[in-house]
Amino acid sequence: MNPDLDRLQAYPFEKLRQLLRPHTANDKLAPINLGIGEPQHPAPEFVMASLSEQLPLLSKYPTTMGLPELREAIAGWLQGRFGAALDPVREILPVAGTREALFAVAQACVDRSTDPLVVCPNPFYQIYEGAALLAGAQPCFLECSADTGYLPDFAAVPAETWQRCQLLYICTPGNPTGAVLPLATLRSLVELAREHDFVIASDECYSEIYPDEDNPPPGLLQACAGDYRNCLVFHSLSKRSNLPGLRSGFVAGDAEIMTRFLLYRTYQGCALPLQHQWASIAAWTDETHVVENRRLYREKFDAVLDILGEPMDVQLPDAGFYLWPRSPGSDTDFATALYRDRNLTVLPGSYLGRDPRNGNPGSGNPGSGHVRMALVPSLEDCIEAAGRILRQLEQG
Repeated sequence: MNPDLDRLQAYPFEKLRQLLRPHTANDKLAPINLGIGEPQHPAPEFVMASLSEQLPLLSKYPTTMGLPELREAIAGWLQGRFGAALDPVREILPVAGTREALFAVAQACVDRSTDPLVVCPNPFYQIYEGAALLAGAQPCFLECSADTGYLPDFAAVPAETWQRCQLLYICTPGNPTGAVLPLATLRSLVELAREHDFVIASDECYSEIYPDEDNPPPGLLQACAGDYRNCLVFHSLSKRSNLPGLRSGFVAGDAEIMTRFLLYRTYQGCALPLQHQWASIAAWTDETHVVENRRLYREKFDAVLDILGEPMDVQLPDAGFYLWPRSPGSDTDFATALYRDRNLTVLPGSYLGRDPRNGNPGSGNPGSGHVRMALVPSLEDCIEAAGRILRQLEQG
């Protein structure tokens, strides 16, 4: 067996299952799950209709590159959303969900013979760490705490670290914090990547969930100003269009890297089924359902923050659908109490972070003392969940 598998930690949701297993939830209350960021708004009907109409394509193999029509639809969306003009043939690649693509990019980009570093935010989406370890690299964690505005302090990173860095994962809007990297910061990262010759993998899966219709979060491609060297972005329909089960996303950016990544994926990657590709075209070429999606999340944030904003000292995030409040005391104890007493599931923040001194959970873990709450259930369930949390806080 690959010895690097021994370096992987249990996934956060497995840790949560282990934490809650000895406890019995209060069966007088219906269960509510804020622990996992799985969108619960209805999938768009026109996308489901497209999927159904194309089912006869199950008899055909899809190609790794995907349909030209899909790549062109993605290029059109990127132009409209970020003002980025990309070549649909050389600079865009559909993928079967960005989770596996974010993992695969490290396997394709990292040269394990050179003592490489993979730099990522902390707390973070756990795929980044696993991808680094299984590519033979050492993860380097950049703390995202209240002191840094829940963003990495890239200016504090020494030049020696950037020199060893081969891949930088950024997540904007951030998971779990919802913090958005400013365009000026993205531009400075592009300059750093070219100076030290590393790749930026920008996970932008939450970019289409934001509170102000007139102020969408910027993306890495905007910072490139038409020159996409060293830069890749990852986008998905899972959050934008409430289609997590479609497993549809894309990677776009540096044509030279994309050529090598395509070669890798012809061996490793799962080609997106043809009926999924046509459904994806329908989704990427419509914005009406996305605007409605944002409206539904705004309703939930307004209602929940009206109940919990002051008691938990938590504010509306820049973007995304998570709240990242501090817990009263231990985050694992708070999560356990909410499950046991209120039949409510939240995710301990320490499960999403690492102590940068040794890579393990501990006092230096910037996720400790927080919980992540995904406002994905219905408005009614989110209001009920907030009331249960308030009663738990009052109980002490």
